Amino acid sequence: MVRAFIDSPAVREQTPVLVGLVSPSGAGKTYSALRLATGMQRVTGGEIFVVDTEQKRSLHYATKFKFRHVPFGKPFSPVDYLQAIDHCVTKGAKIVIVDSMSHEHEGPGGVLEMHSAKLDKLAGDDWKKRERCTMLAWSEPKQQRRRLLNSIVQMDCNFVFCFRAKRKIKPNKGGEPVDLGWMPIGGEEFVYEMTLNAIMHPGSNGTPTWKPTEPGEREMVKMPDQFSDVFSSNPQLSEDVGEKLARWAAGGAPRQAMTGPELIAAYAACVDDDCMATLKAARGLAWPALDKTARAKVEAAAYAAKERIDHQSEEHSDPERDGGEPSPDEVAEMLRQDREAAK
Repeated sequence: MVRAFIDSPAVREQTPVLVGLVSPSGAGKTYSALRLATGMQRVTGGEIFVVDTEQKRSLHYATKFKFRHVPFGKPFSPVDYLQAIDHCVTKGAKIVIVDSMSHEHEGPGGVLEMHSAKLDKLAGDDWKKRERCTMLAWSEPKQQRRRLLNSIVQMDCNFVFCFRAKRKIKPNKGGEPVDLGWMPIGGEEFVYEMTLNAIMHPGSNGTPTWKPTEPGEREMVKMPDQFSDVFSSNPQLSEDVGEKLARWAAGGAPRQAMTGPELIAAYAACVDDDCMATLKAARGLAWPALDKTARAKVEAAAYAAKERIDHQSEEHSDPERDGGEPSPDEVAEMLRQDREAAK
């Protein structure tokens, strides 16, 4: 069976922006995060939610900023973080601040504790066996973290993640140890997923260092080309900076809607559920511009495609099964559901 694909002119569409703020205590993470989120809100609307693992520290700024507060105590597994974030998004959050993300790594119930507990279960006090089982014991914590990250990047929401930082030194065989600088307390996977990752040194008062000298900090900092103009003057993180980030995230030119004939032709070539899902989104975009006659033709094409795919699926799963034709009431209900979905 030949799959059908859909192409369209490439335009930059809306995408979430994920900002990582890394600093030791006192450099202004929480305050800067709230300033950025407030600026993003100018573009996105909606509410700001703060997932607070820091003993309600964000409430210090409750008189300066408007936000919803979500206290978050132990355990701090990736699944617990995902549940806290899901709560915010379900409540309609457009910007979520997580302060701090570091507990997911080293806090009670975080991935380090999960790994240690798994090792205890697999090997107990047998240290040779513990060495052999070390990689195996990382399986569940890493899977949970990947699930958390995969879920975050699919959410229609902007994020600011605060990470605690501590100085790290790398042993250097035959020489002096290498000072890596201020490094985030958290999995390196988070750095890779961030759209923007900034480090703020002690006393920086919310102004990032984009060209650090220490090798670890250079690897951690992430500032893509699309934001070079925003940070060309090395500004303090502020509401204006947050607004600029959100305007980039909002996308460029609006996506061009398909015409009625294009939709009908696409449905005629559609052979699987993935294609149907793509066309459902395309139909919703095109629907306001279609007249009554065009809508009826598109509905008929969508119905015919669905019947064809369902019939093919039934034949594949049970060749002897008699699928039969739907009743007029079933056809009417299916068309009604399609109309509702396309609005």
